[in-house]
Amino acid sequence: MNQSKKLTDGALLVAIYMVILLLALLIPFIFPVFVFLLPVPFIIYAAKYDWKPALIMFLAVTILSVLIASILFLPTSFVMGIGGIMIGAAIKRKLTAYETWARGTVGFVFGLVIAFLIMLVVFDINITEQYSTVVQDSMQMSQGLLEQFGAPEDVEEQLVIMEEQFLMLPNLLPVGFVISGLLMALVSQWLSYKLLNRIEQRKLRFPKFHELRFPVSIIWIYFLALIVSLFITDKDSTMFMGIQNILMLAGFFMTIQGFSLLYYYFYVKNKSKAVPIIITIFALVFAPLLLPLMRILGIIDIGFGLRDRLSKNGSN
Repeated sequence: MNQSKKLTDGALLVAIYMVILLLALLIPFIFPVFVFLLPVPFIIYAAKYDWKPALIMFLAVTILSVLIASILFLPTSFVMGIGGIMIGAAIKRKLTAYETWARGTVGFVFGLVIAFLIMLVVFDINITEQYSTVVQDSMQMSQGLLEQFGAPEDVEEQLVIMEEQFLMLPNLLPVGFVISGLLMALVSQWLSYKLLNRIEQRKLRFPKFHELRFPVSIIWIYFLALIVSLFITDKDSTMFMGIQNILMLAGFFMTIQGFSLLYYYFYVKNKSKAVPIIITIFALVFAPLLLPLMRILGIIDIGFGLRDRLSKNGSN
């Protein structure tokens, strides 16, 4: 009976995955939404039956994706399958929400790396080279238009600087994988919590965002990488690329910590929850101006325990 139910549940969730995938094919402009939905069937199945049966489901999904959709969706199956199974297996073992998120992030990053290698080896598609080609072609076209209309030299110099900055983005591909993995794991895990709570009457939830605290070691890693970067002159070296990735990733975590502190402040002061949400929206809209400020807040919070002082003042 249990084996029969396991097969029935697996077949149902495989069918749900294929429906979501086909909808993504038919409505490509909302594919980013489906990216967060596709891992959910794997999460639910692994959360109920653990990772070994989920691997069989993953195999079935991979074969059907190639047969029904396209072989180009092979990388997608690896990303969604590995990330989803990691989250589901963590839920099965009753790990905390943040431990589950960490495992899911590792799974999605691993899946993204495999997908990148499949694109490179199987399909002979080098994403970084294609990106560089598009940037160079676009900049040459823009430069030609500027010369045609007699633009000042300083505008052309700024265009060259912009081209150099855009061409540096592929060097940040590792940190891009990590941040993508973090976001995919977070959203898909949250959706799965909602579904599992409704279907199986569980009580899965994330701790309040204002309770989030990263370890102090992140600051030391950030400042150490910052100091090392001052002594690296070769921007094409592997060391430079590695340091830039570390700075971007550590900076991302400290920015998140800054937002957490913002929400904690309004929580301690018993003020409206709408205010920090509005500030968050403004910070994302005016990112170049406001996100560095949130990063500074995060550094102060992690390094000097600012929220501990806020809690003392709030209790007085």
